[in-house]
Amino acid sequence: MNTEPSWDLFRTFAIVLREGSLSGAARVLGMTQPSVTRHIDALEAAVGGKLFVRSQRGLSPTDRGLALRTHAESLVATSAALLRAASGAEDVSGTVRVTASEVVGAEHLPPILADLRRAHPALAIELVLSNAVSDLLQRQADIAVRMVEPAQQALVARKVGAVTLGFHAHRDYLAARGVPTTANDLLTQDLIGVDTETPAVRAVMSRMPGLTREAFALRTDSDLAQLAAIKAGYGIGVCQVEIARRDPNLVRVTPDLFSFDLPLWVVMHEDLRGVARCRAVFDALAEGLGRVGGG
Repeated sequence: MNTEPSWDLFRTFAIVLREGSLSGAARVLGMTQPSVTRHIDALEAAVGGKLFVRSQRGLSPTDRGLALRTHAESLVATSAALLRAASGAEDVSGTVRVTASEVVGAEHLPPILADLRRAHPALAIELVLSNAVSDLLQRQADIAVRMVEPAQQALVARKVGAVTLGFHAHRDYLAARGVPTTANDLLTQDLIGVDTETPAVRAVMSRMPGLTREAFALRTDSDLAQLAAIKAGYGIGVCQVEIARRDPNLVRVTPDLFSFDLPLWVVMHEDLRGVARCRAVFDALAEGLGRVGGG
């Protein structure tokens, strides 16, 4: 390379990768398709080779394109973090990106964030719900709510308590099928569980002999879908005890056979501790989730 490619070229490359087409990238970037094409052509000339090939599904990255993917996505994430950091480091204003698991984000965070919004009306929240652990060091998010202790360095982490998991079912389901009292009883019921067995899932399931993926009458990796199925009376599934207490129709079963505690952590990059809006969100989440988790 004779000259260093412009940042804009890498941003365009990353968006084309994500969208899988020039037209899709043009819509996201607010550019014309010919302009996107020129950016890709310029970056290919700069790196000395093709980054995409056309296929029936659109554009597919070459080996060279795949090699650049992680670096380009990191540049995009860093740029977004820089913009958030620059938009009001002293005031509780601007945007904070928060990531949490599906259930925590849907069931616990809304009232906390509503109170935060009323206290700081100039603050905007980007809420990403995913059971994947986002990399705060790469600034994929500013603050994360995690249910595992963070192992990365350069992070500010606060344990705010724990949530207890247990088997629950709707009253109507139990009235029709009976209340299980033993492990064998439980395995004869319509069970709701995961579709994909991860090491963490297998560790939890090992606490119940005979409990395997094949035992589940409904299999889904979405925690929200599992919770909705329990509430609809589909069968028996795992639910946070605190969430079940809010619904008089949900009943915990076999608590002596299965009870599993998950820690609650609020985490952010240490570079953000001096940013007023990030500190305000971090403290609000720690306080609010502390009430949920008894921390």
